[in-house]
Amino acid sequence: MTFKGDVVSGMTDESIIRKLLTAICPKIDAGLHEVSALRRLSGGASQETWKFTASGVSGETDFILRRSPGGAERVLDGQGIGLATEADIIRSAREAGTLAPAVPYVCTPDDGLGPAYVMTFLEGETLAPRILKREDLASARNKLARDCGKALAAIHSTPTSTLPDLPFSDALAQLDQYDAIYQSFDATRPVFDLAFTYLRTHAPAWKERKLVHGDFRNGNILVDETGLKAVLDWELSHFGDPAEDLGWICVNSWRFGRSHKMVGGFGDLEDLLSAYEDAGGVPIDPARVHYWTMLGSLKWGIMCMMMYGAYASGSDKSVERAAIGRRASETEIDLLNILEAASA
Repeated sequence: MTFKGDVVSGMTDESIIRKLLTAICPKIDAGLHEVSALRRLSGGASQETWKFTASGVSGETDFILRRSPGGAERVLDGQGIGLATEADIIRSAREAGTLAPAVPYVCTPDDGLGPAYVMTFLEGETLAPRILKREDLASARNKLARDCGKALAAIHSTPTSTLPDLPFSDALAQLDQYDAIYQSFDATRPVFDLAFTYLRTHAPAWKERKLVHGDFRNGNILVDETGLKAVLDWELSHFGDPAEDLGWICVNSWRFGRSHKMVGGFGDLEDLLSAYEDAGGVPIDPARVHYWTMLGSLKWGIMCMMMYGAYASGSDKSVERAAIGRRASETEIDLLNILEAASA
């Protein structure tokens, strides 16, 4: 554990985090003064996620602390936007009608927690396999594709004037980004090469600045018995083509074995798009969604290669990285199926 100014870098000690959270309780809400039931949650691959209860004159309230690993300042890559910016986006999207947790406080350097923000805790299920299998969520699954369409319409209609300055990324920009990563590996995958060629040839033109969530999929949504409760994990948000979000949730990898249900393994594309339009979204051609589904499959395949690369280099020796790396071959099958359907 190292110290830099007032920020504890590399610190994940529960007792210290509880002390620091207690100190910022009045900043979260003037009536709060004590923290209890602090525990780290397993979810969140790129950020720390802590749940805690804050109590005060009005009773107890549960919150989530979303925090940079160890409280360390991170060098942002081309996709990262930073936690403070992420919090601003959630606030703007929520104000525009998106189902998202409230963010009552964004941490400052003086708080000692590093880059972090606090959001309200909401009850519900986030694990995709459980969303697809729990019997008590059967009614929710029947309407979840439409719920997602409504949520995406709200996200994409968020006024850009209320948002921070975000990167713009259309199809060609993402192809350039992921092709550079792909070429950095000493590996040849003819299916990926074929997909890059097809996607470059058929890339849709898009110049308008629309908020795109960037990782809207089964696994990043909160669901309860009533349906969609909240949209989570906004760290890949950017300006771009709204069809990107509609296509990403349709990637076969996010259907978790229920390939016959194109939308997240629980719904149909027709329901997603009709609800999207009914909620004010601009009509989007299904062919453009299929394009972004293909691009999403290619991106995920290259991400799998990156996972295995981290394992092979020794920078991350977790078995999970190696196991995910093997899934690159699954995306090759998905890409071939999409290419065959596109040429039919």
